[in-house]
Amino acid sequence: MKLFIFRVFLLLLWPCTIVLAQGPSGKIAFVHANVIDGHQEDPIEDAMVVVSGGMIERIEAGSANPPEDSLVIDVQGRYLLPGLIDSHAHLGSLADARRALESGITTVRSASVNSFKDTVLREMVRQGALAGPDILASSIFIQPDLGEAILSDTRLIELHEGVHSPAELRRLVQIILDHGVDWIKTRANERAGILEQNPRRLVYTREQLKIVVEEAAKKGIPVMCHAHSEEGVRAAVEAGVRSIEHGTFVSEQTLALMKKKGTFMVPTYSEMFDLTQPSGEYNHPVLQIRGLHMVPRVARNIQRAHRMGVRVVAGGDTGYESSEVARIGMELTEFVRLGFSPLEALQAATTLSAEVLGLENKTGAIRVGLEADLIVVGENPLENMWALHDVLLVMSNGQIAVNNLRP
Repeated sequence: MKLFIFRVFLLLLWPCTIVLAQGPSGKIAFVHANVIDGHQEDPIEDAMVVVSGGMIERIEAGSANPPEDSLVIDVQGRYLLPGLIDSHAHLGSLADARRALESGITTVRSASVNSFKDTVLREMVRQGALAGPDILASSIFIQPDLGEAILSDTRLIELHEGVHSPAELRRLVQIILDHGVDWIKTRANERAGILEQNPRRLVYTREQLKIVVEEAAKKGIPVMCHAHSEEGVRAAVEAGVRSIEHGTFVSEQTLALMKKKGTFMVPTYSEMFDLTQPSGEYNHPVLQIRGLHMVPRVARNIQRAHRMGVRVVAGGDTGYESSEVARIGMELTEFVRLGFSPLEALQAATTLSAEVLGLENKTGAIRVGLEADLIVVGENPLENMWALHDVLLVMSNGQIAVNNLRP
């Protein structure tokens, strides 16, 4: 009864939410859908996708008959595709999670918040108290100065003077791991979007980053690394991180090393572009000038990485706050402009994102046996990528969380 009351409260809190019950058979059947499965270039036309127990049970082309007593949803020729994955976001509230879900995001890799809120959001989704998206938590940053994050655990007080030595680095990793995170995030360079910082300035060496990677590996946890400079990216790749976040000034030689080692690149191009906008999130002339030379470099390195076979993954680097407009659809539109095929761009937020997160056998495609993380859009995104900005239906973990098919 308490769980029922809480779900009713969520419906009142988010009046746009429509959670439809399953049919008597426990199944939901999407019919008359053009299915983009995440692998094939051409949609499966007029298909039926059956969902049962939160999983994709059946995919049939043509006018197949839905199971008896299933809840039937007529997609009416619209496009059904995998829920989008944001591999670099900063979700810190219930409202932020809701906005991400409404934009078609069904899985998020948290790229740090100033507390352990992302682990709580993750558990709310797992326990059915929140519709989604699924969250892979990283919580607080491994960086020299913990800032406000020091308030999130009393044990961090011992690190108030900084995190530099091997013992301090190991201790911080251990404390974060104690909170049950799925990823560790660290940095090689300072931030681009803070006036007092220099994105080329190193904050950790290869040896320090290697300590972080090795300590996390004791619990089987991968590491992502914020890195802009060539030296920072190289140090992180050599240290064994799984993904590079940004990679602004990376060289072709280091891209070749990333290809060899299987390191993913998450450039967060659309958020970097915001540096150049007078009315954007950063809104300072010095940062705008910084953006004017950084953004073309990021664009060039995305093209280089793509050409060289480095796996490039979509990340919005946004918190989905009410004042932010960055969305994964923007990132994928830019990838197409930079030379990706539409399918390659879409895979950067579906099948390939699932791979970097280690979820390729769980989500990221429309395939029998995978989780039912699905979205519906009105037009074919492989022809018009902007269709991803108008998501009509979102199913997360087999539950319909947003339904604007018949508003």
